[in-house]
Amino acid sequence: MDENTARLMEQMKQNPAALQALMRSQDGQALMRMLTQQDQGAGLQQAVQSAMRGDNAKMVDMVRGIMQSPGGAELIQRINQAAKK
Repeated sequence: MDENTARLMEQMKQNPAALQALMRSQDGQALMRMLTQQDQGAGLQQAVQSAMRGDNAKMVDMVRGIMQSPGGAELIQRINQAAKK
């Protein structure tokens, strides 16, 4: 995961309103589809639970996988750009 994505994850953790806005956006919805398509969200739920306990490794792995998928890196880049505004 690149530095911008790590920064974005930290911003979202610190600013729930920004996270809610992201999740309502078209790119946020696309991200959720990518995060949940393989296992109907079970992996995402486990990653979130781990992150709440302070272990971000599963979430990092999920984001890394998305960035390697077709269109995933572009999606993450758009989300990073939107978060800077």
